[in-house]
Amino acid sequence: MAKDFLTMEDSNRSANTSIHEVSDPARRSLLRGGLGLGLGGLLGLGGCASGGVLGGPLLGFKSVPVSTADSIVVPEGYSAQVIAAWGEPVGLSGEDSAFRFDGSNTAAQQETQLGMHHDGIHFFAQEGSKSGLLVMNHEYSDDGLLHTDGMQSWNAQKVRKAQAAHGVSVIEVQQQPSGRWELVRPSPWARRITAYTPMQLAGPAAGHALMKTAQDASGRRVLGTLNNCASGITPWGTYLTCEENFINYFKGPDAPDAHERRWGLRKGDPAGYRWHEHDERFDAVKHPNEPNRFGWVVEIDPFNPSSTPIKRTALGRAAHEGATVAVTKDGRAVVYMGEDARFEYIYKFVSRDKIRPGGLAANSELLDHGTLYVARFDADGTGRWLALSQGQGPLSAAAGFADQGEVVIKSRQASDLLGATKMDRPEWIAVDKEGYVYCTLTNNSNRAGDKQPAVDAANPRANNSMGHIIRWKEQGDFDATTLAWNHFVLAGDPANERAEAKGNIKGDAFGCPDGLWVDGRGVLWIQTDMSTSAMGKGDLARLGNNCMLAADPRSGEVRRFLTGPAGSEVTGATMTPDGRTMFINIQHPGESPSERSDPAQPRRFSNWPDQRPDGRPRSATVVVRKLDGGVIGS
Repeated sequence: MAKDFLTMEDSNRSANTSIHEVSDPARRSLLRGGLGLGLGGLLGLGGCASGGVLGGPLLGFKSVPVSTADSIVVPEGYSAQVIAAWGEPVGLSGEDSAFRFDGSNTAAQQETQLGMHHDGIHFFAQEGSKSGLLVMNHEYSDDGLLHTDGMQSWNAQKVRKAQAAHGVSVIEVQQQPSGRWELVRPSPWARRITAYTPMQLAGPAAGHALMKTAQDASGRRVLGTLNNCASGITPWGTYLTCEENFINYFKGPDAPDAHERRWGLRKGDPAGYRWHEHDERFDAVKHPNEPNRFGWVVEIDPFNPSSTPIKRTALGRAAHEGATVAVTKDGRAVVYMGEDARFEYIYKFVSRDKIRPGGLAANSELLDHGTLYVARFDADGTGRWLALSQGQGPLSAAAGFADQGEVVIKSRQASDLLGATKMDRPEWIAVDKEGYVYCTLTNNSNRAGDKQPAVDAANPRANNSMGHIIRWKEQGDFDATTLAWNHFVLAGDPANERAEAKGNIKGDAFGCPDGLWVDGRGVLWIQTDMSTSAMGKGDLARLGNNCMLAADPRSGEVRRFLTGPAGSEVTGATMTPDGRTMFINIQHPGESPSERSDPAQPRRFSNWPDQRPDGRPRSATVVVRKLDGGVIGS
């Protein structure tokens, strides 16, 4: 069994620095040369003791009940305001096109609007906590809602519009004297990054033979980013967006080779996006290297709208869920990453070089040089980080790894050879104020199934329908190669008959943890992602809609803070530096069990947030505030 963290020595309890919030004042201090000052400014909230507001309790709100309503529910004394729904103009100019509720916006208009299916998000403050940039991911598109007639009369313009609905949005927001938040339009920082935005490849895979295509003989330039799920921020003020289930967009050959099979490429177009019919690069039969150019962490400078996003290949290729940055005592960056797929892995990257003052310009290659590791969790509660370094151990040319570029492109195969622990869908990762690292394991119904991996110490439940959260402490600094771990919580419902689905939650029941974030006071925010095909059934029968909970890492207490509308996922969380405004995303309200809507019945499962008789459900950003203007969660 894993050791109890409460009895472990914590010699590095307060020595390590984790990145919770990047605000522009901190960003400016980095740019002006004060690295230590800048890192200190990234932590905590002004005037708040580590235990809570002025030393008070960490959780000070009354839990909300389970809900199945088509609305947002927040605690007593709180408000929820929708500010940035799919299709709203981002503010590129004063002539941006408004959203059309019948789905008739063109591809060119979608290029100027917020994309679909909001996910990871971060607030970059400009001045204090009253204005700033929101940068957010758009994970995928629902073509049944995106087009007036769905996927009927499929054509190149529909593909282009779907690609424009993917990617990342940068918008400027400002708080009004009334307390409400609004988009600033036009804005000099407004930007849309889509599935066909030009990008640079950097790191060991850049220029590699496996990255070259007919359209890019250099292997250093790629069009677009897609399936952007969770995100991260860097101490030098940039945004990290992560490409997750990219393989679903490619048409595969009749007989995929071993490398293609390991990455999930299948015959034909199983996911049915049909992009390859009008964008040939998504036909992996004709362009077999194109899938290798996706599955990366992408770095974006939000304050430079003309900058080229960079895919950082040294961080490894994966179905990336997120990229959470911590900083060692000597000033190097450590990036923790999960991979949202059954029986895949948890990674971390340790930079070779130290962070320098001066923003991205001074750290333009920081994430291109360092060591990539994969985690092994042992049964005695310890673990080890295994280096994914060509020429070390089994990662030889004879085993199919001729160079480091091939290692990072084939990171799954390399991790297989090293004997890393196959996890139950590792998703978001968060680092708390005491240096503990948390990772959500959403679920894995295949665990211990026929011809599937058995349970293990880190993934202890067969047919893991409920998921859990694992945590660890590095044995030394964040760059340590050994760790000690335990389970922070096994999600579940104590009313379930099946023992593996009861869980051990101290507080409100929940299932399928996904989003994870630690705020400046140290509250661990947990967001759930029960699939619409399973919601309200079986082990999940009594849990209602997906929700957001707050946990006290010290006591383990969990309270339900917010419930989402029907069919939605609650995802992405960020706050203003003063902790008085929270931004979250509501993804795919009204999602059908098939995950693709019927264009003839767009409001069948939800009509949130507009509730118009002629409307359609829209993913949106929500502002949460206390009515008295206090700190969120207190």
